[in-house]
Amino acid sequence: MANHASAKKRVRRNKRRNEINTARRSRIRTFIKKVELEISSGNAEGARLALRAAQPELHKGISKGLLHKNTVARKLSRLNTRIKAL
Repeated sequence: MANHASAKKRVRRNKRRNEINTARRSRIRTFIKKVELEISSGNAEGARLALRAAQPELHKGISKGLLHKNTVARKLSRLNTRIKAL
């Protein structure tokens, strides 16, 4: 266990940041699942709209340091390719 005041504060801060990051990651996954659900149902227009809603969330993940920019680029590219194939 932490003994210094600064270390105790760091433990509290890390716990809070973990909760925030977990919530953000969950939100991003939900948006991606909505796109994949539309793709699997064969609804091209719905998938396009869902992807349009998911893009800002994924980019917000980059700016918050949650995801790497190439990871987001790869995910968006693959989803877009699957939508175009419909």
